[in-house]
Amino acid sequence: MSDAGNDPGSAAHGAAHGAVTGAASGPGTAGPSEPGPAAEPERWSGVERALLRMRRVVLLSTLLPLAAVTAGVLWPTAGPVWAAFALLPCAFAAWGWGALERNWRSWRYSERADDLLITRGVLWRELTVVPYGRMQLVEVTSGPLERRYGLARVQLHTAAATTDAEIPGLVPDEAERLRDRLTELGGARSAGL
Repeated sequence: MSDAGNDPGSAAHGAAHGAVTGAASGPGTAGPSEPGPAAEPERWSGVERALLRMRRVVLLSTLLPLAAVTAGVLWPTAGPVWAAFALLPCAFAAWGWGALERNWRSWRYSERADDLLITRGVLWRELTVVPYGRMQLVEVTSGPLERRYGLARVQLHTAAATTDAEIPGLVPDEAERLRDRLTELGGARSAGL
């Protein structure tokens, strides 16, 4: 991965983005009127940079051929002024290049004692809290393009389909470790242990 300030899993990145949950985390944060034990700070993990590379390849392999075809069709029939519209896919590719990086940085997850937190999004930030006891199925999937980049995704299925969640861009070993841990914790919580 990249340097500590840019790595979504680093402490510097977590501090730069602040508390996502709105819940206090740290020593002495049990509440203004309730003394309590010091809470451990949440440890956030980010997804692999290979996810960003994969998505950028998809972006360029879609928009640049579109620009070439548009220029090839418009130049002979409408002239060079209309062929300038072929630059629109190039402009979208340039904008998407930066947007994909911001989106990649936003994907983080944290394993807590009773639940799993997943956060993502740039303009519309989304925080998903999945209690371990509510998980019914945890699976690891990896499509052909993800395998090419050495990635896998963890998919979490709960009783309500609207609360399903996923974590993309993990190396297969980490995805399998997370699957095994979540399955173990889910079984223990649902059994009431």
